[in-house]
Amino acid sequence: MIRNALHRFMDGRYGNDQLNLSLIVFYLLLYLLFALTGFEPLYWACLVFVFVSLFRLLSRNIAARRRENAQFMRFAGPVLQWFRLQRTIHRDKDHRYFKCPNCGQQLRVPRGKGKITVTCRSCGASFQENS
Repeated sequence: MIRNALHRFMDGRYGNDQLNLSLIVFYLLLYLLFALTGFEPLYWACLVFVFVSLFRLLSRNIAARRRENAQFMRFAGPVLQWFRLQRTIHRDKDHRYFKCPNCGQQLRVPRGKGKITVTCRSCGASFQENS
């Protein structure tokens, strides 16, 4: 019953996206900094982040919120992708990762094969690396 009421309330509203999650993370970081320092302007900045996030979450102007998120992802997308790649490299103990010197494509090869020739899938360039 409560779930249906929440679904009806959120029907036609924008909801959550990557920009909202980032706003919430910034809010938490600023609030932690405020809690440690007691610097009052940080508290007001926290409130701004919360209210902007709530406004975006409950907005019915879906096209505008999608544009905002697309702009944010153009800026933050490469950074987020780099962090995901670093996490993958750290977790993957069976492979080594290389960047193609010609086109920059990320390539994965098995570990422990010695000196091998790596051929890029995108541009066809070949180069020697230790696996």
